[in-house]
Amino acid sequence: QVQLVESGGGLVQAGGSLTLSCVASGFASSGFAFSDYAMTWIRQAPGKEQELVALISATNTAVYGDFVKGRFTISRDNDKSTVYLKMNSLNPEDTAVYQCLASYKSGALTDDHWGQGTQVTVVA
Repeated sequence: QVQLVESGGGLVQAGGSLTLSCVASGFASSGFAFSDYAMTWIRQAPGKEQELVALISATNTAVYGDFVKGRFTISRDNDKSTVYLKMNSLNPEDTAVYQCLASYKSGALTDDHWGQGTQVTVVA
């Protein structure tokens, strides 16, 4: 059973930084390796829609939401089955639950796994 566990959230003042981690395990049951999956950070603030924060592909191509504006960096360590999100210059609008998503797609075959999320709260 694939499991994703996020950590690193917390309370931070505006202008501060946090680094989120998402550790994945259990990929043997999926038949694929962590390195085969695209990894995405998605956030949801109360009363708002989910929005893509950042995605890193299996080939290490990174994509960011428009609101990131160079403040965040996504990275992955396949040896540790971990994806990171380094967040700088945080503002109160970044307050949300941040979840990681592992996605694999090949033709008609898809395999997605979600973590439980970690709360990020930014105070002015």
